Amino acid sequence: WLSIGKNDSFLTVPTVQASDYETGSIQVIELSSTLTTSRISTLFTEGIDAKGNTVKLKGPNDLVFDRSGGFWFTDHGKSRERERDITGVFYVDSRGESCREVVFPLNSPNGIGLSPNGSRLYVAETLTGRLFAYDVISPGKLKTAKGNLIYSAPEGYMFDSLAVDSEGNICVATLGRGSWGTGGISVIKENGTGLRNFITTGDFFTTNICFGGIDLQDAYITLSGTGKLVKMRWHCPGHRCNFEELLHSESNL
Repeated sequence: WLSIGKNDSFLTVPTVQASDYETGSIQVIELSSTLTTSRISTLFTEGIDAKGNTVKLKGPNDLVFDRSGGFWFTDHGKSRERERDITGVFYVDSRGESCREVVFPLNSPNGIGLSPNGSRLYVAETLTGRLFAYDVISPGKLKTAKGNLIYSAPEGYMFDSLAVDSEGNICVATLGRGSWGTGGISVIKENGTGLRNFITTGDFFTTNICFGGIDLQDAYITLSGTGKLVKMRWHCPGHRCNFEELLHSESNL
């Protein structure tokens, strides 16, 4: 564990893989009508790479569903005293029958999302602060496994999770401290022409963002350094996730 900061900003975070850690997994949590957990089942603890080899999941992180019902997810990997996992992006088909590694190698892949029309896949690397775009040609298939680098964070910043708004901007939770201030959301133009703006939160560990509210114009942001969930109005609605309507209709939310 690593202690960061002091006084009110003191935070302790894990730095290396636990000695008894075995593997990462993709699990399904089934909820009852009262939104309490009724059953947890494990779908995958490993996937198949492009050469047909079996690879263990190290540390699955973020995921996003496409219109077919399949989903993409990043494997962030784990760190050890003298080494770190090199991992990638996987795809699980709509029946939950296969888990394939589609992109490899990546350095600490974390945030993942799809463009509003589903034609582009976005992946953020944490340690490098880089954002890549991939052209999607069909469910689980990319034009090429080599991504197009569309943005790199400036010195002092790293990337975490992301969301996409209805204008196609990629909104990436940004860790660190630099010329823009301490922590925030990097709003990156979908065409890769640069930064639209940076919204400072003041929290070094700004880790996630999603959109909600009746008009989808409320941005919810997690501030892990101070243990807060904050809300702010966005300049446009967020992009509605696939199957979101089904979730609301079943839970009557």
